[in-house]
Order: sequence, then C-alpha cells, then structure tokens
Amino acid sequence: MTFKSFAVRSVSAVALGIATLTVAPVAAQSTAAAEQTNQRVPISEIGTIPNTQQVRISPEGNRLAMTVNNDGQEVYAVLDLDDPNPTPRIFASSGEFMEAGDRTVGFYRWIGNDHVVFQLLSRENIFGQRGDLARLVSFNVNTGKMEPLVWRDSGGNASRILHVNHDTGEFLLERQNLGYESGADQRRPEVVKVDVATGKFERFQRPNLIVNSWYADGDGVVRMGTSYDPDNGESRILYRSGDSGNFRTVQKVVDENFVGEGLQPQIFLDEPDMAIATSNHDGFSKVYKVNLTTGDIVEELFAVEGYDVGGAISNRDNNELIGVNYTTDRSRVKYFDPTMKTIQEQILDASFGKDNGRIISMSEDRTKLVLYVAKPNQPGGFYYYNTQNGDFKQVGWINNALKDAELHPVKMIRYPASDGETIEAAVTMPRHRLGQKNLPVVMITHGGPFGPRDNAEYEPWAQSMAEQGYVVVQPNYRGSGGYGTEWIKKGRDDGFGMRMQDDLNDAIDYLASQGIVDANRACMMGWSYGGYASARAAQRDPNRWQCTVAGAGVYDLGLMRRYDVGYLGKFGSNYLAKGAADLDSVSPAANTDGDWAPIMIVHGVRDARVPVEQARVLVSNLKSSGKVEGKDFIYLEQEKNTHNLPYDYTRIEWLGGAAAWLEKHNPAYVSSDPDYASKPPLDPSTIKMAKELNIDL
Repeated sequence: MTFKSFAVRSVSAVALGIATLTVAPVAAQSTAAAEQTNQRVPISEIGTIPNTQQVRISPEGNRLAMTVNNDGQEVYAVLDLDDPNPTPRIFASSGEFMEAGDRTVGFYRWIGNDHVVFQLLSRENIFGQRGDLARLVSFNVNTGKMEPLVWRDSGGNASRILHVNHDTGEFLLERQNLGYESGADQRRPEVVKVDVATGKFERFQRPNLIVNSWYADGDGVVRMGTSYDPDNGESRILYRSGDSGNFRTVQKVVDENFVGEGLQPQIFLDEPDMAIATSNHDGFSKVYKVNLTTGDIVEELFAVEGYDVGGAISNRDNNELIGVNYTTDRSRVKYFDPTMKTIQEQILDASFGKDNGRIISMSEDRTKLVLYVAKPNQPGGFYYYNTQNGDFKQVGWINNALKDAELHPVKMIRYPASDGETIEAAVTMPRHRLGQKNLPVVMITHGGPFGPRDNAEYEPWAQSMAEQGYVVVQPNYRGSGGYGTEWIKKGRDDGFGMRMQDDLNDAIDYLASQGIVDANRACMMGWSYGGYASARAAQRDPNRWQCTVAGAGVYDLGLMRRYDVGYLGKFGSNYLAKGAADLDSVSPAANTDGDWAPIMIVHGVRDARVPVEQARVLVSNLKSSGKVEGKDFIYLEQEKNTHNLPYDYTRIEWLGGAAAWLEKHNPAYVSSDPDYASKPPLDPSTIKMAKELNIDL
C-alpha cells in the first residue's frame, strides 16, 4: 500500500508537498503480525488496554498528547515531535488517580502549545443525587508541573470548557460556585475566565436561575444558555445577539419521550444570529443552518437516510462548518472545506481505502494532522502527517502485538424481529472457520441501553471470542442510538427487559435460519446494561441460552433507584410500567426461583456507577433459591476493578473467565463439527481462569 502522490492545485492556500512516499508500516504487514494472522492469537494479546489511543496534536503541531499502556495500566504522556528520537514522556497514570480517591481521567486537550489540561472524574453524591464530580488539572510540558484549575469553591462539574484562546492561554470555564450565599446560585453554573499558566481566574458570567449550561461563540462571547429538566423533558434555549443585553427565551420544548427534541446549536457563524445546529424534529438528527433569534431552520445542510448525523466539525475560529461526523455501518466523515475534502477523499481514501484513514486531530492551521488508519478487522494505528512537506510517520499501534494484522471479518447485517421490525447487528465471523455452517455463537450486548450502538469495526471482545471459534453477534436492539427518534421510543415502550430481550433472541433465530449458527449452541455476555441483559436472559429465557456471562450489571432495579435517585429518571420508572408491572418484575435478582441458564457474574469492588452490592445481592438470592455455586453460577469479584476495566488484568480475567464458562457450557468445537479433529488447544487465559474459578473443563 502506498501513500498517494498528490498536488492540490485547486487549493492554493495549502501546498501538500507529497512525494512518492511508501508508507512502510501499512504497506506490508510486519512479520510478527503476518505470522499471527495464521496462528491463534491469545486473549492476553487481543484483550489488553490499547497500547496507544486518544492522540491529540498541539496547536502548533509539534507535540502530541496520548494515552499509552504502561505495564498493564493507562498512563498519559506527551511526545515532542521536534526531538530527533522522540519517546513518550509520562506525566500521570490512571492508577495514581484511582488510588487517590477512585478518580478517573475523562478527557484531555491542549490549551496553548505548552499545557495539557485534563479532566478528573469521581462518582459522588451531589445535592442528594449521584453524579460525576469533575475537575481540571493542567500539565506544563516545559516545567513538568501539574496544577489544579479552579478547584476553590467549585461544586459538581467544573470541567466544561466553552472557549480557548491558544495565543494567550486563556479559556472560559463553566462551573458551579459554592461560594455564593444563595443556594439557587450555587446550583446554577457561572462562567470564569482562566489563565492556564498561572491558574488565576475571574468571573465572566454570573449564574442565571434558568440556565444550567452556557455556550460561547468563536470570539469568546457568551451568547447562549440552555436548561433541561431530566424528569419532565422540558428544555429551553436563551439567546442574545452580542456581548451585552439580556438573554431571552427563543425555544421551549417539552420532550415527552426523552429523545433529544429541539435545536442543538453547535457553531455560531459570523453571519448575525446564524448558527449550525442539529435537530431531529423530522425523526432523524440532521445538520441545519438556523436563525437563533427566531429559532427557525434556514436550510438543511446534511443528512444520512436512515441514520442520525453525529456532529458538526468546525474550523479553528469556531465560526464555520467544515465537516460532519456520522455513522452508518462504521464511523465516517464528510468534509465541505475544499482542503480537508481533498485530503480525505483524494489522499486518505485513495491510499488506504474509503474511510480506512481518518483525521482525528489537527493543528490550528490544519497543516499537521494525526490520522487513525485501520480496516474494520484491524486494530490499526496512529500516524502523523505534515501536509506542507509530506512528512508521514507512525505514532503508535493500538495493539503492539498485533500491529496491522487482519483478524476476523466483521460486517453489519439486518434481521427481522418477531414483531416485524428490522434490526441491524454487527456479525464477526471466526477467520479459521469461514464457510462453515451451524457454528456456535456468542452474543455480546452493548451497554446503555439508550444511545450506544455497535458498528462494523474492530472490537477486542468480539475478536477475542471469534478467536476461540465462535460467531459473534452484537445487535442494535430497539433503543440503541443512531437510528432516529422512533427507534428510541420503541425501546422505551415495553422495551426494558422485555421487547429488547426479544430482539436479542430474534437475532439468534435469524442467524440460525440462514445456517450460520446453531441456535442450540448460543451464549450471551455483556457489561453494564449488557450485564443486565445477560442476567435477564438467563432468568427469563433459560431454554434459549446454554449460558450467560454478566458483568457490572444492574440486577435489582429498585435497589439501584435507592442508591441513585437519578437512575432512569422519573420518566424511566414510569415507562417501565408500560410493559412491566413494576421494577421487580424485570429485575433478575428479584426472580431467582425457577430455572436459570448457567450464569457467570463479574463485578468490580470499586465500581461507583453500578455498586458491587448489585452483584452480591444477585449471588445471595441465587443461593437462597437453591442455586449451587460452581454449577449453576460462578462469581468473580475484582478488587481493583471499576465500571471501566482500567487494568489489563481486569480485562483478561473477564475475557478468560468468559471463555472458560463458554467452554464448559457451550464449547466452540464439538465432535459433530467438520473441523473437530483440528480444534486448537484452549487459550492459556481460559485454562488459567478455569483453574482459579474451579470450572471443570
């Protein structure tokens, strides 16, 4: 594979100095990766934390901030591209933050060329409701000094950045200020201007009793505020044309179905009162030009039939639309800016295949880019590309062991639900068994449930299970994101624990009808809501599933509501009543009598989002109902695990334990399989976890 030689004559502003350049890391697979393509790859290599991820380029384009895997945990580092032999300089580790109060890093970004600012999160009880306590910390790349930013008197979220001036190092930050005497003011956000170099800040915008989120334009003027009531779905937009005058309500919407109705402004244009916004008023999220003084839509700019558009991409001044992100079968991008369009379509698409190369970060002048390059069945890698001189070099692999190896093919399919709906699902086929019929199947159910979705892209859990010999299916059951408002509504109408579960069952029936899988050789696994769905499957449909594996799930919905009054919102407990008599009727832990499919339960002691009590209650109730540990269920409690599996070992135990449970109850190879004689040995992690969990294989 070669990087295309191209001269952009139609775009005079940028000279893409690209000579005939062969991209060695992508042009030919490394020897190790090529060998692994034909050999079995262990779970301990596929399932680890990425070696490189979340690469962000500095405004001047000569430094990179990134997350790397260091001895099995995520660490945060800076790479100086001006150094002849650059090596990542680690400035923090996820382990340090977790040991110092169960904090995790949410995001990081550059402010100026010398400071990386990152968000620290911890799950706390805020004003009587569970939420993320968020703070910012800056790291000075030159001095190595870290400094908390605007922690004094801050409550709740003090991490939402509204505007950045990279030249001065100043930025606008939204925060709750507990220093106000009025409790109402304490609960509503103000905006402060912060100097990243000194940490000093001053008030920029006082709280408004209606507003719970502020928005600034590309010049750093606070132009808009919004409010949202999570209990009744009412939202408002307050707007002003300039930097003075009162804010007035220009939109008030009652979103009865909680599907994100109303305008969602994203970019303030230089045209007076004009903005770029998304709206799903006609059923799907699309990109529009809107007039904020009237709330009227002026022009539809971009839409994708049958799918929601993700979001707008702005220029450096945040006053012009240059592109949009969206997802169909996989993540895609559409550029309107002529230079970016040329780079994407005539260079990246031409060099690596359509949408296999994507721009994920760019310098302020857009001449220095960070690219992510991967086919759907590759973990892929990150590259630096200088559009002025053609310099193109590798930054790091997602997976150092696999590099650019192509593993199991994945594609999206559509299948009919038993009530006539059509559902998309990602299907990963085991590469060593292509063309074989009636294979065993593992369903991996995504979390959420409302909003997330699975795509035809490389996913380590699916690849790990496919490597054991299973077909893997990941349905986007009703309620999944990206398919319009009606799909969300359908998930909320008789969905949770009921119709959603039918959608999962229907996926197996369809694949079996096509001869792809054997419906009598099916297991389910999942994390978070996927863990709930797996437990619900074991309890509700035990005859359909040979086994399930449930991680970090909510198993007693009433108990979860008592722990977190915001769980599901008031509307959530109401919509469940459309199909369920009460929360207990769809809570696996409240229904442990009767037949269950064999279930493996995994939970982290440090999980602040779904507390470990959820798993402990389920285990206790299973025992009280006469279920036998080691036979009917097993329980793995991970001392240092959170809701996000922050260490390599937490992920390998999860996947290795799942593979062992599958091997016991639904082996990938049985004597009737045509390739049984050549079945591979069990994965080392499978053997290890079977021994630790006393699973008799």
